[in-house]
Amino acid sequence: MNARTLLVALTLVMLALLTWQLRWVLLVLFGAVVLAVALDVLIEKLQKRTSLPRPLSLAVVLLVLLIVGGVVFQLLVPELITQVQELGNLVPTVIEKLKSMLSSNPRLINLEESFTQQFSWERIQPLGSQLLGFAGGAANSLIQLLLMSLLAVLLALDPGSHRQMVIAVTPRPARQAMDELLNKCRMALGGWLTGMTISASTVFVLTWAGLALLKVPLALLSALLCGLLTFVPTIGPTAATLLPLSLALLTSPVLMLQVLVLRLILQNLEAFVLTPLLLSRTVNLLPTVALMAQLSLGALLGLPGVLLALPLVVVLQVGMEQVVVKQIMDRWA
Repeated sequence: MNARTLLVALTLVMLALLTWQLRWVLLVLFGAVVLAVALDVLIEKLQKRTSLPRPLSLAVVLLVLLIVGGVVFQLLVPELITQVQELGNLVPTVIEKLKSMLSSNPRLINLEESFTQQFSWERIQPLGSQLLGFAGGAANSLIQLLLMSLLAVLLALDPGSHRQMVIAVTPRPARQAMDELLNKCRMALGGWLTGMTISASTVFVLTWAGLALLKVPLALLSALLCGLLTFVPTIGPTAATLLPLSLALLTSPVLMLQVLVLRLILQNLEAFVLTPLLLSRTVNLLPTVALMAQLSLGALLGLPGVLLALPLVVVLQVGMEQVVVKQIMDRWA
């Protein structure tokens, strides 16, 4: 091994260590880029219909988002607060219902004893200190979210200058390729965000309507959770189904079966019809790639990693196609 190879290896190791130490900064930066792209999609649509300059268009978009958010807050949040309080009161009832179902079946008596031990008072008492730690983590996450939003607004205000900065630090022979790569990443990420937003909104409305027709308790809270977790494919919809199933169990096993059928129909409609149709012109992620990305970033970075796994995979997939496939593999003699 010569000195040059050793120097390159040490440089790569130092860069890897520096990236790991700055992982939360990079995560906030990437989250800001995702939010900036979402704002940019709205700004471009507004500018196509008007002749407003970009700063004024950004101000109009932010004002509209604030108004819509305020209206949604006034309409939904009071009902959500009430339903969250009801959920807290229903949790002991759900636990007792499950214990009675397990104890009524002799084959599940061992499982019932284990269930009773897991939810004993001795095990619940240490949750107080854990909740304090959770509150501290939530405050830290709120600060990161505010910083992410501020960076997103600054990026959306003048994306051209930031784009030119990235191109300027690229070696001259690769600048045209970098410009094309940034264009394709922007289109793929913007299309993915638009498609997933429409898909999640549709799932929320249909789930709310279906649960309300079935008269399932806390229909709005369950539907909101199902809609939000649509942004976490594979894992999210399955986890979101547990809440309405548990609440339907309080009424009757028949209602629980009806809720399960409803959620299966909506999940398959979203996964195999709606999402592929909306993302057909942008990028379509393989379920295996999406799941592995969520598991990997979730293990490394927790919940923020899970939430930003798919936007990152969208960007990496475009990068692999443009750089690895076209520039290396296709030119391999």
